Amino acid sequence: MPSTPQSIFSPHYFALTIGIILSVMAVGFEGLSVTTIAPSIAGDLNGLSLFGWIFSTYLLAQIIGTLVVGRIIDRRGPAAPFTFALLLFILGLIAAATSGDMYTMIGSRVLQGLGAGAMMTCVYTAISLSYPDELRAKILGAFGTAYVLPSMLGPYIAGLIADQWSWRFVFWGILPILMISALLSLPAFTKLKTQKTKGDNGSSSTWMALLLTLGTGIFLVGLSKLPGIMGFVPVIIGLVLMVFPLRKLLPKGTLTFRRGMPAILASRGLFFAAYASTQNFLVLALIEVKGITPSQAGLIVASAALSWCVIAYLQGRWDSADLGRGRHTRIVLGVLLLAAGIAIVFWVPVVTVTVAVVGQIIAGIGIGLAHPISGVVAFSQTGEGGAGQTSANLQFADSFTPGVIIGIGGSILVVCQAGGMSLQSGLVVAMGFHLLLIVMSLCASTRISPLAEQISTGIPSIGVKIK
Repeated sequence: MPSTPQSIFSPHYFALTIGIILSVMAVGFEGLSVTTIAPSIAGDLNGLSLFGWIFSTYLLAQIIGTLVVGRIIDRRGPAAPFTFALLLFILGLIAAATSGDMYTMIGSRVLQGLGAGAMMTCVYTAISLSYPDELRAKILGAFGTAYVLPSMLGPYIAGLIADQWSWRFVFWGILPILMISALLSLPAFTKLKTQKTKGDNGSSSTWMALLLTLGTGIFLVGLSKLPGIMGFVPVIIGLVLMVFPLRKLLPKGTLTFRRGMPAILASRGLFFAAYASTQNFLVLALIEVKGITPSQAGLIVASAALSWCVIAYLQGRWDSADLGRGRHTRIVLGVLLLAAGIAIVFWVPVVTVTVAVVGQIIAGIGIGLAHPISGVVAFSQTGEGGAGQTSANLQFADSFTPGVIIGIGGSILVVCQAGGMSLQSGLVVAMGFHLLLIVMSLCASTRISPLAEQISTGIPSIGVKIK
């Protein structure tokens, strides 16, 4: 008879759990808040021409922070990288809050991106090393909830702060949350040890991450200039520069959906990108095509966040009940529900408020099923000494792929309108692209190793108890 699993809020895990939740909430709130206050920032700092770089530099820096720190963790443990990541993020917040020009703001976003990418990779590693397999579904569900909740409240609160006081207070307000997180989680981080890996000292990985960042930057710049010839050239150059480091940095076979870990990462990156990009373009459709106010559109999108939170919580219980045997099934079912949710809002001309809410609730259920459990399955297939690398890969799938896909979706709109199509028709094409991504994710999800369903019959837990 298996022993009754502890709660993630039991005394043994309480401090680390709360610290992780606060860290994730701080990063999620900051990222989503900037979306709301970015126009005010650009206006106050006379930098409207550099508006896009507020977001692009964050994404590009996050790539470096995510990929580089994963190798460092596997060689030295997560404590020092997490401390350094916290400091970078804090410095970025202070620089943003005190910036007097747009270039300083963009530099602060680089620090924030480096810190956020590294922090989230360290958090994933702590989950892998600290919690036994039977608790990972619950802590990853709480992780997802902590990241999703800011999507419901963050933009509204940030807008309110900016209206009543100044956008600078948004950055200042995140500092106390990070301080409390550090006090709670750092003692636990210092006790975590990884199985030291040999070989690569991390320098080649750093260069690959830099090359990928360069290629992604060129690719995104090219997308912004489509459909002109000055757009196609950098898009092609960027793609060429991106493919080689992606093949080196990700598990072999990720781009071809090889069975096991590669398929898990491919499926996760594709379904999360489709979800995030659909959210962005649905808001655009509701406001610009349907004439709904931004606040109403925000509430509609929040319905997906709410259903995500509920399902993420419930499936921790389901995972305990079936001893992890239904994980593969829940991932596939989640991707199918995501496909249904996106399909419901795909044909923009018939989308109403009711249709949009139904689609969002179904999509939220789908992401709530697939996202946390894909992380649990990935950790269950991680060998000794690979927790940091798996953590980096999961964080990479959550950040890099959505950023690139949203950029591609934006270029689809521009190209469609340049070809004489209406905004509504362009949005339909963009939504169709998201459906294609979901189909690809579904194909990858069927190639997840059956080992993920055999937790109770031989898969070793790599959890490390904190004394």
